[in-house]
Amino acid sequence: MRPLQSLGSLKLKLGIVIVAAVWITAGATIAAVRWLGLPSIVGAGAGVALALACVQLLARGTTRPLREMAAVATAMAGGEHGRQVAVSSNDEVGELARAFNRMTAELAETDRLRRELVANVSHELRTPLGALQAVLENVVDGVSEPDPETLRTMLAQTRRLGRLVSQLLDLSRLEAGEQPFDMRSFAPREILESAAREARLHAPEDVVFSIDATAALEAHGDPERIHQVVVNLVENAVRYSPRPGQVALRASSGADHSVVLEVEDEGPGIPREDLERVFERFYRGDGRRGADGGGAGLGLAIARWIVELHGGTIRAQRREPQGSQIVVTLPQSDA
Repeated sequence: MRPLQSLGSLKLKLGIVIVAAVWITAGATIAAVRWLGLPSIVGAGAGVALALACVQLLARGTTRPLREMAAVATAMAGGEHGRQVAVSSNDEVGELARAFNRMTAELAETDRLRRELVANVSHELRTPLGALQAVLENVVDGVSEPDPETLRTMLAQTRRLGRLVSQLLDLSRLEAGEQPFDMRSFAPREILESAAREARLHAPEDVVFSIDATAALEAHGDPERIHQVVVNLVENAVRYSPRPGQVALRASSGADHSVVLEVEDEGPGIPREDLERVFERFYRGDGRRGADGGGAGLGLAIARWIVELHGGTIRAQRREPQGSQIVVTLPQSDA
């Protein structure tokens, strides 16, 4: 039983407890002296004891969340995350307990993401390192000759390591807010054309690129970073395109003075349950979108960070009858 639990103010609770303690002490003292004929000192002692008992009853549960928070904080300092405290009141202590629970939940989620990040990075680094080690051991042991094909394999794995390290550094700087942006007006068409030219250097010959963008259209942002976003989207589109296939790049005016960039492919498409998760770090779906190993699963995560830091949005959607589409919305230049 917690008589003051329903009250929403800690000050009001303390006031009631103090007033009750004073009245109980005075009343018990007077009753003990007048009615029972006890000495004043004995009556006062009895009144204080009764008042303390009543205060304990009235204040029961008020400080319990504070003790629980102290215990949970000690456990968290020892590496135990995710514990919650019981919220038993609607006053300021209850609000503190609810805020404390939100904090512990966020810390537990952060710790989970950190563990996943370490595990994923270890896996992604181990794969090219293992391939390099195997090739080098074969060359050193004389099993294979250092011919051009072997050297190309080693170079490909080295580049994969370099891309992964570069992406991790980019993601770390973006999350920490340490990546400076050179914000200015730029032409989206030039960005699309540049990304398509770069993709043609590595794409199969039977993958065709189409660009549809108005030359006069302008957006506001960091053109280098937006170029990085589009290159990531085009690389994914090429990776999952059929042979032969087409990758379409478009730029158009959107609502509320925005610019919309779209990259489409004709691949198997993104499962509906994965449309949001494709922007998570290291998430690469269930493998139905491509036959090769793909990248490290960081490109779309970096793209999302860059777009959101520009005040824009990015989303994935399915195309019918097949294929996928990534839509980026950016602020339009006022110039």
